[in-house]
Amino acid sequence: MFLRQFVNNNNAAVVEMSRADFLKANLRLILAWPMLCLALCAVLWTATLLQLEAEKKVAQQQALDSVASQSKAYSQYLLRTLEQMDQLTLQLKYEWENSRGHLRLDQLKTQGMYALPQFAIVAILDRKGHPVTATAPLTRLRTNERSDFLLRHWRSNSSALRIALGRANALPSAAGPADTLVHFTRRLEDEDGNFDGVLLISIHSSYFSEFYDSVNFGKLGMSAMVGEEGELFSMRLGSRVLPVHGAHGGAPFLDTSFLETDGGAMESGGRFAFSDKQNRYVGWQALKAYPFTAVVGLADSEMLHPYEETRTIYTGIALAVTLLLLAFTVVATVLSLRLAWRHHQSEGVRNAYRMATEGTSDGFYIIAALRDGDGAIADFEIVDCNEPGAGYFGVRREQLLGMRLQSRAHEPYFRDLMHNYRAAMQSGFSEEEIELPDGNPFKLRWIRRRLVRSGDRLAVTLQDISTAKEHERDLRRLANEDGLTGLPNRYWLQQFLPGALARAAITGHMLALLFIDLDGFKDINDTQGHAEGDKVLRAASLRLKAVLRPGDHVVRLGGDEFVVVLDPVEDDSRAEQVAQRIAIAFDEPFYLGSERHKMGASIGISLYPRDGAETDVLLKNADIAMYAVKVAGKGHHRFFQPELFETIRNRRELEQSLVAALEQDQFLVVYQPRVDALSGQLCSMEALVRWRHPLHGMVPPLEFIPVAESSGLISQLGEVVIEKVCLQMAHWQAAGQELVPVSINVSARQFGRGDVHQVLASALARHRIDARMIEVEITESAMMDEQNRAVEQLSAIRALGVRLLVDDFGTGYSSLSQLQKFAMDGLKIDRAFTMELGRSEQGEVFVRAILSMAHALGMSVVAEGVETREQLDILRGLQCNEVQGYFISRPVPAEQMLALMRKRFLIPLPAPVLPPYSVVQGEENNTVS
Repeated sequence: MFLRQFVNNNNAAVVEMSRADFLKANLRLILAWPMLCLALCAVLWTATLLQLEAEKKVAQQQALDSVASQSKAYSQYLLRTLEQMDQLTLQLKYEWENSRGHLRLDQLKTQGMYALPQFAIVAILDRKGHPVTATAPLTRLRTNERSDFLLRHWRSNSSALRIALGRANALPSAAGPADTLVHFTRRLEDEDGNFDGVLLISIHSSYFSEFYDSVNFGKLGMSAMVGEEGELFSMRLGSRVLPVHGAHGGAPFLDTSFLETDGGAMESGGRFAFSDKQNRYVGWQALKAYPFTAVVGLADSEMLHPYEETRTIYTGIALAVTLLLLAFTVVATVLSLRLAWRHHQSEGVRNAYRMATEGTSDGFYIIAALRDGDGAIADFEIVDCNEPGAGYFGVRREQLLGMRLQSRAHEPYFRDLMHNYRAAMQSGFSEEEIELPDGNPFKLRWIRRRLVRSGDRLAVTLQDISTAKEHERDLRRLANEDGLTGLPNRYWLQQFLPGALARAAITGHMLALLFIDLDGFKDINDTQGHAEGDKVLRAASLRLKAVLRPGDHVVRLGGDEFVVVLDPVEDDSRAEQVAQRIAIAFDEPFYLGSERHKMGASIGISLYPRDGAETDVLLKNADIAMYAVKVAGKGHHRFFQPELFETIRNRRELEQSLVAALEQDQFLVVYQPRVDALSGQLCSMEALVRWRHPLHGMVPPLEFIPVAESSGLISQLGEVVIEKVCLQMAHWQAAGQELVPVSINVSARQFGRGDVHQVLASALARHRIDARMIEVEITESAMMDEQNRAVEQLSAIRALGVRLLVDDFGTGYSSLSQLQKFAMDGLKIDRAFTMELGRSEQGEVFVRAILSMAHALGMSVVAEGVETREQLDILRGLQCNEVQGYFISRPVPAEQMLALMRKRFLIPLPAPVLPPYSVVQGEENNTVS
């Protein structure tokens, strides 16, 4: 700010100079501010334009990444749909040829098969094209299409699936165009392998557009299923499903040259003629097993909308700053000239004891009190100072001399300064540390000011202590702040909560603590590294702060644990609403480069004063509630309840007992035989783990297996089972007993570690067991975790000579192509399907379908949970390979298993004779998995 007219010393002389000479001498000063303004404006607009260009590139790249991701997801959707149709036609062909022409599709539709709306027609055509059985009238098909089906399959001896596009004849009452159908056909053959007709399944083409989601695709998005010749099988533009008419018919784009590559993403840039005149980012991905390409288009206007808003904001800010710079330049130029003019007129200097203070960085001033006619102090004048003192004001010493404080009385700092000077004149001495407000004349944050009276004057010393105070503040911040996320830390929480609880007690309001643990963070930290894990923690802290009120607090306790303090809360619902918002925030995946990682949040809630009145108690209870969420399945929230403490304590005691059980070898292995379904001859056996506790006896597997899974002990337990099985087989072998294969269950967690083949190889070599005598059972979920790593693991296990079985088939997720990719030796039908045999027709249909698919892939099938003669007879009729269950034998210890091995043929004649040994009354297959 401009310093007002200084009072010149009485002994100084005034030098006159014409205004023209003054302007000539100060030309540089006149031009300095405008030139600086131009330079700043140039820098401002250059930075703004560069930033906008960078923002645009980021938005465009994000759009390309998004459309590429959407096209890959759409291709996976189409691949799964086509695989289902492939499997369905293969099963129907198998059932038709095995039924020798007695299968009736209309009856199957009545029973619920092929009744979904996407099935337009399911039919069997004889060698002349006449329908043998169908779920709908074939009059809806054009005659030439039926001829095409027959001709193509008659000429080709292949029974591979064929896919073609067609249009059904419009019904007489229909007012719109004929429906578009996608035909799936297979060749039928008689017993001699001659052409015997065609199997046909026609699907509405709109079914392949159901992947479209306006949330992800936007209101103007586009999706299309394109054949290898460019023909459109299904398409959607915006919210409309468009009709397709063969090659390029009704296409939302005309140029399909980009389909020559298997996949990619690009900006249309006007090269494609979209029917709705919209430019789009286009992504495409060819299906690996079928001659189709999934195409997704996202509108430029929607994808770049955030960038357009950002550009408007940036431009507005730059324009406003430019206007401010221009105004500042005018004012600064005028004030600079006035200051130069007044400085030119002033030539008085006072040199009392300034030289003695020039060697220090402290500011030193001599302030004279000016009194009115009544002798009262009316003003103060700076009569001397050193250069550092003038530097605090941002001026030279000559400019500061003579300034009267009353001329600056309109500023808050100088009003307070005059009050302090008057007090010092009365007391004679004053010293204090002062935190200066923003906009103070010194441009400092902290000063130490010392005032000493000498006659009618004050000697003032100013010392800049901003650096020391900043260092002190940094030390306090480091003690209270988490270095990674910038959030308050555990120490801060321990200091803050007692005061917050005291205030809550006085005002009578409630306070809530939300204890948050990130689900899946450890996997990211282990697989991606700590640097990527730190990025996730920083992103998580931002998400937490985004869903809270300004007065609430987020604290990082350490690792992936956070605490949210809600102060105040009115009732339980407020804390629950915040927990729900946090859960929703963590539903969104975290992006690490090009990879998406899904995490969740387990949240435990404690309330003051209901759940405790002390900091440690509230934290402990919130932690207990969070742990209960973890045990119950993660990803949700729960309030503290007193009974939780006992439950959590028991679970933790069980975890500690499991550790002791592993150390003290309290586990044993029992065996359940598997027999040939037709002959009843012993084929193999399954090894099952049991826990014999020294105090509590046999602990049911349903109690300790889940705890072993959640605590991570399941991998160590799996290694114990492998070792015990190989050791037992070595004992049998040494006793001269001919061995049969033993199947060992491998849990998903143990399989995910990637060292199962090493553990197996070591045990087999140590006990000299033939690898062909070992089978490994793996659940579908374990194989689907990460397919590339799963393939490597399975290949390494198979290379040892060990057979591979899919355990509990039907309860997880497997597609036909994935089973082919993993090339498993066999699969085990889950007991839930076996139990339905003899109870419902649909249960038999499911088992028949599984058997047909497995046999078509060359896989053997074991039915688990066989408990009745009726189930066994049905499985025999369905040509199941092996059976396992209580009807054959309960799990028995190694001694009784030896007797069964010597007996060989185990299926009882009229009724099962149960062995006297039964380790645990409960589930048949409680496996380490």
